[in-house]
Amino acid sequence: MLFQETILAGAWIIELEPVSDHRGFFTRTFCTDEYARHGLETSFLQHSLSGSLTRGTVRGMHFQRPPHEEVKVVTCIKGEVWDVILDLRPDSPTFCRWAGFKLTAENRRRIYIPKGFAHGFQTLSDDAEVSYLISTPYRPESASGVRYDDPAFAIRWPLPVAAISDRDRGWADFSPPRRSRGTRMQPGLNPHPDR
Repeated sequence: MLFQETILAGAWIIELEPVSDHRGFFTRTFCTDEYARHGLETSFLQHSLSGSLTRGTVRGMHFQRPPHEEVKVVTCIKGEVWDVILDLRPDSPTFCRWAGFKLTAENRRRIYIPKGFAHGFQTLSDDAEVSYLISTPYRPESASGVRYDDPAFAIRWPLPVAAISDRDRGWADFSPPRRSRGTRMQPGLNPHPDR
């Protein structure tokens, strides 16, 4: 596996290294030793799968509040999605900045999302499926989110929104928590869409 840190502190793209022959390929998708060498979470207590029927569907932006914050490793296993992560850690140098990445069943990229980030995606194809490794079990009392179109972040989605839940459409405008001295809010960022 190849680990590449993103422009958002603590978030990583993980590239698989398949070995191919006449039968097809084989690759490791997770290794506790390699994750630990990069200082990443190695215990994932919940594995989840979401399926979206329609191109343009938005899911997110979701996170869990303390004390149930979660690390996620996200992979598209069918179709393709535009995956977005948003740093909500008040003391982070990348606080309130976002990054988007194209994940497809073909490129097999994974995004490692640390605690304190919101996560969401938009499907770029019909019948897309996304797999999640999650470090903490889901706790409804800690579940929260920010709106996909909140002007505080100005996330640029690649397609018009075709479907979204009432809950995701209805999150209140973001109100930043008090930050430590010297930390300032930074504008959203959209890196190259294929990263």
